[in-house]
This record gives sequence, structure tokens and C-alpha cells, in this order.
Amino acid sequence: MNIINDKVTGYINGLYEPVNDRLARLRGEAEEARVPIILRDTETFLLNLIRMKQPASILEIGTAVGYSAACMASVCPESVITSIEADETMAKVARDNIRGLGLSERIQVLLGPGQEILDQLCGPYDFVFIDAAKSHYRTFWDKALPLCGLGAVIVCDNVLMKAMTVSDEYDPKRKFKTSIRNMREFLTYITNAEYADTSILPVGDGVSFSILKG
Repeated sequence: MNIINDKVTGYINGLYEPVNDRLARLRGEAEEARVPIILRDTETFLLNLIRMKQPASILEIGTAVGYSAACMASVCPESVITSIEADETMAKVARDNIRGLGLSERIQVLLGPGQEILDQLCGPYDFVFIDAAKSHYRTFWDKALPLCGLGAVIVCDNVLMKAMTVSDEYDPKRKFKTSIRNMREFLTYITNAEYADTSILPVGDGVSFSILKG
């Protein structure tokens, strides 16, 4: 029996509790401005992974307004986060938000295309969160992989793409056929990779959760 539907999602979202009041306000502002940030059930899942893993160094690809980076930093006070954002305006907003939350010393926002910035980093990172251009997930994964430490965790958001990854019927005008094809190929690759254990979960807009083997 399939239990994932709007009523179930609404019930789960009704149980959501923000990390703190300041992050609740930032979420509200982002949602009101229609800025894409992690969905509420995705946030809860991601932050519990962070609490369990307690990573010292986190790499985020796709900063947006800095919300997810601030959440991760707030639940793991010993962590240092490097976040990559391709859009200059968004990067400035993120830096301002992070500064306002008092997290500038622990979160660094790097401006530029993810593919290029990743080539400049050294690592190692214990946790990677990919939430950027969906067509480029395989590139982000491949470039982040050498930067990961032993037993690192890689989480990718929005991998089901509003169910378009599952079936072409959810893209009737064929507007996203390239992104859909790339995402399907990416998920096939990571679920079959011998060097990682991967689960695809119907959380939010779909989340992949991978643990790199030693």
C-alpha cells in the first residue's frame, strides 16, 4: 500500500519544529519570497543525519539564501561548512543571512560554478550535501568524491524532481527531458556503485543517502 500522498505529507509537516526562532523567521522569509530551500521533512531528515554523523567538515553545493548551511551549523556546533553558490546575488544574500545569524566564522560561501569551485578545494569532508542544478549532479558527485574522507556521507536533494524522474507523464510538455534523463542516469550510477551504499528515499522531493565504503 502506497502511503505517500498530500495528506501524509501535510500531517508530517504539521509535526515540524524549527531549529530555533531565527531560523524559523529565515525559512518564513524564503518561503514568502518563493526562494527554493529544503522542504520541511527534508530538513528534519538531513539534520538528524548531521546529529548522528557529527561531521567536522561539511561541503554544500548550492547555498541559496544560506538556510540549510545555517541549520547544519546550528545542530552541529563543532562543524565548519564550505558552501558553493553560482548566483552572485544569492551568494550575497546568503552571506548577509549567515552574518546575521552569527555563523560567519564557521560557514564560508564561495561564489562560482560548482564544477569550477570543486576543482579548487582540498578537503577532506565528512559530509556532502548536493542541492544545486539537477542536470549536473553526476559532475558534482564525481568532483566531490575525491574530497571526501573515509566513511563520508553524501546526501542529494530533489532527486525525484516532482516525480518526473519516475515517469515522463509528469513532464507532459517535455520541458525537462534532459534533466530527467541525467537524473535517472545519476541515480542508476550511485545505486550500483560498489564503493558506496545508497538509499533513495521518498522524503521531500526525493533524497539520496550514500555512505562511502572504507
